[in-house]
Amino acid sequence: MSIVHKIGRRKTAVARVYVKPGTGNITVNRKDAKVYFSTDVMVYKVNQPFILTETVGQYDVTVNVFGGGNTGQAEAVRLGISRALCEINAEYRLLLKPEGLLTRDARMVERKKPGQKKARKRFQFSKR
Repeated sequence: MSIVHKIGRRKTAVARVYVKPGTGNITVNRKDAKVYFSTDVMVYKVNQPFILTETVGQYDVTVNVFGGGNTGQAEAVRLGISRALCEINAEYRLLLKPEGLLTRDARMVERKKPGQKKARKRFQFSKR
């Protein structure tokens, strides 16, 4: 098996994920994942596909991610890794699909409308 390349997206974050057989190193933008994603929750999100498929330590992952914030980037990486694992072994789909790891979360920030303060908030109405 050679390198598997997949893309994961979340909000405005885009992650290009490259998975190859290895020792379990996860590199995000040339940094270790534990350094790049500072909190344990985000590191867990990135490792979640490997935990569910019981493949921790079997693949090396290299990720280029840009756009969005910390959480959006972590979830984009998670989607990319999940898609790559499904291409490596189709049986992993049965484990990842019920957990929602193969679904692209399409929620985006709602745009601001003209004549309003924010996306939904209106200017105060005065009857004077």
